[in-house]
Amino acid sequence: MAEDVVRGRVEAAMHDPRIVDHDQELVDRAGMSDDEVEQVVAVMQALRRWHQAAERMSEASRRYMKLNQTDMRALRFLIAARNQGIVATPGALASYLGISTASTTKLLDRLEQGGHISRSPHPTDRRAVAIGVTEATRRDARETVGRQHALRFAVAAGLSPKEREVVVRFLDALAATEHEGDEHEGDADQGDAPQGDAR
Repeated sequence: MAEDVVRGRVEAAMHDPRIVDHDQELVDRAGMSDDEVEQVVAVMQALRRWHQAAERMSEASRRYMKLNQTDMRALRFLIAARNQGIVATPGALASYLGISTASTTKLLDRLEQGGHISRSPHPTDRRAVAIGVTEATRRDARETVGRQHALRFAVAAGLSPKEREVVVRFLDALAATEHEGDEHEGDADQGDAPQGDAR
């Protein structure tokens, strides 16, 4: 059997509880017909395809701008702040990224050396620093991430209002499963948690 066929069959089975959870130790399928289970599996597989496509698009944007994932998240935050007329500070950025003051300083140094951001005195707080995105980087981000978001918006806009409500409810419910049943959450490595005042 060709490798791509094998891969396709294995990937298709990854979200099928009839295969990965045959004895229903995790997934309760009581009262569901095979057609209903098949439809749920189709939803999960569509989510997998979306995640894979999103990761490929994100990777393409990072390669184009020669930045890592955290750098790209930082720039998106700074651009969003700029578009709202909000003065972005290292502290606000550290809080958004969930990283320490030291890591934020290193990140900003790297972005400044790459010509992506500038630092200047805060207009109202003498203790703080304002961070701005350079015009060249703003244009590059618009041509990559911005265009991708425009395409995604068009897809959502193509749904009816009731369809959008269903999608929002479904995705919110998925997001809410993040900590459900996580008995080991307290044991998780806290990693590079924010520390101190990063203004």
